[in-house]
Amino acid sequence: MIPLFLAHPDIDVNLKDEFGRTPFGYACRFGNTFCAREMLKDSRVKVNEKDSDGFTPLHWAAYYGHLDVIEWWIASGREVDLGEPGFRTDAIRAAKEVVDLWHSFAQNGGKTEVVALLERFKSDAAQTRDAMRVKLGLLDELAAEVFAVVVFVSDDLLQVKDTTTPSPAARFFNIARRLPLELQMMLCFRQVGSDKEIIPGKVSEVAFKELAMRLW
Repeated sequence: MIPLFLAHPDIDVNLKDEFGRTPFGYACRFGNTFCAREMLKDSRVKVNEKDSDGFTPLHWAAYYGHLDVIEWWIASGREVDLGEPGFRTDAIRAAKEVVDLWHSFAQNGGKTEVVALLERFKSDAAQTRDAMRVKLGLLDELAAEVFAVVVFVSDDLLQVKDTTTPSPAARFFNIARRLPLELQMMLCFRQVGSDKEIIPGKVSEVAFKELAMRLW
């Protein structure tokens, strides 16, 4: 139902309840990964909206140890508000406080991984985001979606908008549509940074390098 709700133009995706919590805030608080992931895709959703107590959705996800939600959040590329360091709104501090209540990994429900992930992100956001995208298969999923668009353009089911100065995306699709299907697939996976091998062999590698020179 979430994708249907998000597609409806009259629904306020950031509507707050009496506690100042949004739908996205509840998805993070209760660890509903699918709902959180779908809402992360919608640019209208304010992911860092604070509730009446001044806590963000990330704070609650960290407090309750919802590792999957945080991994998808980081991988999505949306802004991550870790809160003010050392204060009650600090997401890392919230996760650590819960971990300190328990003495074994089996009891704390994996919250130690939440602490480690948030600290990695704080130290190197770009590298952590790339690592999450690889772990979750997000690059392969994105490549498959781009490939589907390339096929639609090639079959004239979609048209690239004509402009005086073609954008990089328009140039990409105009070149890709003239390629064999196998090279189209390889190009899409390489374009998003996936190292998945689609077609092994020297012939395909040479063809791809020649194509890359034309594109870039």
